[in-house]
Amino acid sequence: MKYFLMLAGDSELGARDQLTPDQIEAEMGRHHAFGVACEARDGVEMLGGEALGDGSTATSLLTRNGTRTITDGPFAEAAEQIGGFYLIDAPDIDTVIELARILPENDIDIRPVLDVS
Repeated sequence: MKYFLMLAGDSELGARDQLTPDQIEAEMGRHHAFGVACEARDGVEMLGGEALGDGSTATSLLTRNGTRTITDGPFAEAAEQIGGFYLIDAPDIDTVIELARILPENDIDIRPVLDVS
């Protein structure tokens, strides 16, 4: 089953632009370790993952009463905090949670990807 992991932009240490180079290197090391652990785990495949620009770089396409409006900035306040994502294929949610514990101490939203075919 595919799972989407959405990472909050700031870790428990704080905003990335306020971290020391050593703290950033440690966080990046944990992202690397997550990728290595996914590769090493039977039945798990990393399908994608990227860091995202902050909410100030977002463009939202909103639909209200059949009318579409384009606005600068994120749709929701929470969107400002989305720092990145991973998409993995794994046998079950317990495996995903175990692997996600390797990542930096971000808040992580894990959702199954629905097969709508």
